[in-house]
Amino acid sequence: MFPILNFGVSTCEGPTSFHRPPKSSLILLNTVSGLEVFQIFFYQLVLPPHMDERLRTAARTGNVADLYNLIQRDGNVLRHFDEVEFVDTPLHIAAEEGCIRFAMEMMNLKPAFARKLNQQGLSPLHIAVKQGHKEMALRFLEMDKDLGRVKGKNGKTPLHFISEAGNHDAMLDRILEICPQCIQDVTIENRNALHIAVENNRLDVLQVLIRTIWKTDYYREVVNQMDEDGNTALHLAAFHNQPEMLKLLLNCKADKHANNQAGWTAMDVAQQQHSRESITILRGCFIPEVSNFKCKLEKQIVKHVTKASSLIFHNMDNISGEDRNALLVILGLLLAATYQASLSPPGGVWQGENTLTSKGSYDSTVPRKSVMDKSSFLHFYIPTYIVFIVTFFLILALLKPFPHGFRTALQDAGFYFIFVDYA
Repeated sequence: MFPILNFGVSTCEGPTSFHRPPKSSLILLNTVSGLEVFQIFFYQLVLPPHMDERLRTAARTGNVADLYNLIQRDGNVLRHFDEVEFVDTPLHIAAEEGCIRFAMEMMNLKPAFARKLNQQGLSPLHIAVKQGHKEMALRFLEMDKDLGRVKGKNGKTPLHFISEAGNHDAMLDRILEICPQCIQDVTIENRNALHIAVENNRLDVLQVLIRTIWKTDYYREVVNQMDEDGNTALHLAAFHNQPEMLKLLLNCKADKHANNQAGWTAMDVAQQQHSRESITILRGCFIPEVSNFKCKLEKQIVKHVTKASSLIFHNMDNISGEDRNALLVILGLLLAATYQASLSPPGGVWQGENTLTSKGSYDSTVPRKSVMDKSSFLHFYIPTYIVFIVTFFLILALLKPFPHGFRTALQDAGFYFIFVDYA
């Protein structure tokens, strides 16, 4: 025997025996189990059907006033969604419909909803990205940037969705600007955004990803990430014969010697696919001795540049105001001198017109070409260039006030210029 309580709820067919029990308040239930009675009791107590539909309608239409009317009638109207593990919350519905104001109000009231997954394994941010609601997605990230790292079905983040669908309306650029760390996240197949972009032939996405990776100190780990089969993004690009993607990945220091679980390198994959263009690109970078030498040289450059930058920026804050001003004057003059010297090298440049000689060949005194020979010009230009770059960054470092992390940014920029020049 189970006591049945009347909660004053009726269906569209009229009152049922569970809604209006007999006066004795006790019913002998021979065919209904205790678990079924508990389920009926729980769902009708926590969230009556008509209340649930009104809340969904308010979320679908973006009606904030109706939301607060429902809250005034029942202060626990949103508690039901906390109790269910996977459910479409009002925030999910608002994200799908693009109702930004309602979504922001719901984020304010129930921020936990933003991390909740529905029955399809999607968070509100996943849905906003999938529906192409750029402003909605950006507002989510502005309120909590770590939402960009919430994993849904198959371990995919919103970044993986964009990498698969394409960089529409430059959404990828903005998301990476707010949450660059999400580029490190991998799916359950151990694939990152680079794998997904290559697999779906999204060159525009890969270009943005590579540009972002270059600004980090973990770019090698990301670009050489292996999936569950041991394939890097370079293996996939070789498999699908995507020359432009191969060039991008190789320029980002993708490991050409990495073996997948089958023991194949990217070159082996390209040869198996008979991809002539891919083979040509990989072969140009696949001389082991040259590749190893370049790798060692790059490590030495990074080591010495890091040491030099530490010495340059050490105790910069301890410089007095007078010394700082004096240094700025000296460095300013040095910067102007090196800049002018690079434009007007010693001896100047050849003037006049480029004419034919009596033997039918062009005169070697080409206009605007340095009078010095190539060897002398390089001996002059390279030190001048180095002095100019170092002076420029020293001046920036001496300027006060500068924002937090400014020196780190200067060092990163210095590495970038050095590597670009080296490349």
